[in-house]
Amino acid sequence: MDGRRKFEAAKRAISLADERELKLVDPFLSVLPVEGAALSVLVGPGQATVSSSNATAARIDELQFDLGEGPCWDAMSTRRPVLRPDFALVGSEDWPLFNEGVRRDGIHEEIGALYAFPLYVGSLDLGAVDLYASAPRELQGTEVRRVSKLAELASWQVLRRILGDDGSEEDLSPLSRRDVHQATGMVLAQLNISANDALLLLRAHAFSSGRSVMDVAADVVERRLDFSPGQTPGAGD
Repeated sequence: MDGRRKFEAAKRAISLADERELKLVDPFLSVLPVEGAALSVLVGPGQATVSSSNATAARIDELQFDLGEGPCWDAMSTRRPVLRPDFALVGSEDWPLFNEGVRRDGIHEEIGALYAFPLYVGSLDLGAVDLYASAPRELQGTEVRRVSKLAELASWQVLRRILGDDGSEEDLSPLSRRDVHQATGMVLAQLNISANDALLLLRAHAFSSGRSVMDVAADVVERRLDFSPGQTPGAGD
């Protein structure tokens, strides 16, 4: 199977991961020549490794949780891929505590290259997926774009798991429910996503801001909240 076909298959696999009870990291492994991957949530009380391919990938994630530094944290904070094609050369400079941790654990010899891609939806930062290769290797531009797209798809799956995608709209009156439906339609148009994902994004914003879906929907309808690219959700006009 060529690279393009593998990429399309990986996208489908992520979309069906819950339905087919597949690991969320498996599609990433299918499109890159890497030895392992781990996907983690780095925010809120639910900080945890969601999916990992092997013990080394899980330990790389665990060390970053424990030490509060590493490629995953940088990827999430910058919302950009963090690429270290020669980890032995630059790892100690970027993350001295993390580098010391992998050496103390004896797994540094398994890490030739290390990559991390951010997980986020709208204004909500979720975490990151990191991947390691046993030998130094620079990713090509096409590979970075494809993995970034897979991370985008995986972000929605992670968000559904965090919120519990039951489609609920709280205990709303018919009038309030109308606002939620109207806001869902507006977010749908702003981001060109499905109605289900638009509602999920409203719920995510409510969850992250400690507000109700009804209040967030009212802000969208009154145009105080705009999810369009280039806008800052939560900022008033």
